[in-house]
Amino acid sequence: MSRLVVVSNRVGDLRNPAQTGGLAVAVSEAIKDRGGIWFGWDGNTEDEADRSATIETIGNVQTILHPIASVDYQPFYLGFANSVLWPLFHYRADLVRYQQDYYDAYMRVNEQFADGLIPHLRGDDLVWVHDYHFMPLGAMLRERGCGAKIGFFLHIPFPPPDIFAALPNHQTIMEALLQYDVIGFQTFTDVTNFRRCVEEFTQAEVNGERFRFNGRVSVADRFPIGIDVEAFQKMASSKAEALFSEKFRRNLVADKQMIGVDRLDYSKGIPARFQAFSQMLTRYPELSKTVSFLQIAPPSREDIGAYAEIRDELERLSGTINGTFADFDWTPIRYIHRSVSRDRLAALLRTSQVALVTPMRDGMNLVAKEYVAAQDPEDPGVLVLSRFAGAAEEMPEALLINPFDVDEMADAFNQALNMPIEERRERHEILLQRTRAFDVHTWQERFVACLSDPGAWQTSIKTYDAA
Repeated sequence: MSRLVVVSNRVGDLRNPAQTGGLAVAVSEAIKDRGGIWFGWDGNTEDEADRSATIETIGNVQTILHPIASVDYQPFYLGFANSVLWPLFHYRADLVRYQQDYYDAYMRVNEQFADGLIPHLRGDDLVWVHDYHFMPLGAMLRERGCGAKIGFFLHIPFPPPDIFAALPNHQTIMEALLQYDVIGFQTFTDVTNFRRCVEEFTQAEVNGERFRFNGRVSVADRFPIGIDVEAFQKMASSKAEALFSEKFRRNLVADKQMIGVDRLDYSKGIPARFQAFSQMLTRYPELSKTVSFLQIAPPSREDIGAYAEIRDELERLSGTINGTFADFDWTPIRYIHRSVSRDRLAALLRTSQVALVTPMRDGMNLVAKEYVAAQDPEDPGVLVLSRFAGAAEEMPEALLINPFDVDEMADAFNQALNMPIEERRERHEILLQRTRAFDVHTWQERFVACLSDPGAWQTSIKTYDAA
């Protein structure tokens, strides 16, 4: 069996089953199932004269941590990756801060990663490159003689041509992506946007979801990422977390809890969520003291101005809302700006009657699936989900909302809090069934199967079955 070689910006902690972060958790499960190499950045931004890759073997996986020079880190990571690609791919061209030196550093780091990885590769490897940090890596490996099959998976949305065209180097990036054998996306919308960009910005021959460019045939398809349902259910209902949940519930004045769990990012729609919660309390005053809202938002990329601004906005909003509605024995919003362990998050999700997953745009959003998995099927909670999260394509039984419409969200929050148990059970049963069907193991197996034989792969029928 061919080795699986995974490349991502950061290498997850394979010893920690409770680590957080969608990519780290999902890739950890995938590579531990099959074994192989996980190659990524070492997390160090300090230059040392003798600094080289750190190699370690953990079970059946060899981790290779590659350095990035401090002079390149800021323009590569904070610059091109997260001040150009991230906002653009989340449809926020207004937040793009392009500089030529950002792009130069992005290409330079990809060249360095290609140089560092190539000596470790075998001809029969399956190389699986992850996310927007390394879109040109496959083409650079080809330039160095790599004949292995190379696939790419994008965890974030892929924009339509009119937005992608705002990237000055869009043609170079598109042509580099066509050097992969398989290009994977979260949703049908992303696949469609990619095909439209291929047609508009390259000279490739297009046949459905197959593309011929410079003698190479690539296939694009959607591979919706999932979670390990059974493992998450065990975390959510473990004895230790059950004790925590019971103590947590006793300390609540309100009968019901709504929860949001997001990295602090402008794409997650947290300010509008706060405003909708406030609107709900205004519109439905009978809910006063009956519900509280717990928002967990760990810090993210605080060196970028837009992230500091959203932190200030959330602190202002939570203070204003609590000042308006709170009483001596009730705090409407509890806002936690730090990381919480995954096992503790699982327990908090199980304890909450409503989950608010309301991004303005998201690749998938695994919190939606984690919330469904964490629920007690006899008394499940309700998932309120943005139509613009990738998860909405396969979770129509959630309460789907427009995150740009505060009034609609406020009404949906009230509906979720008052939904009859029969309807909650019916919705949850279907959502759980589909979450199992598209779990992390299915995601891995489908992508690896396609990469193993892309010529024989049948691209997806545009539907989601519940089973």
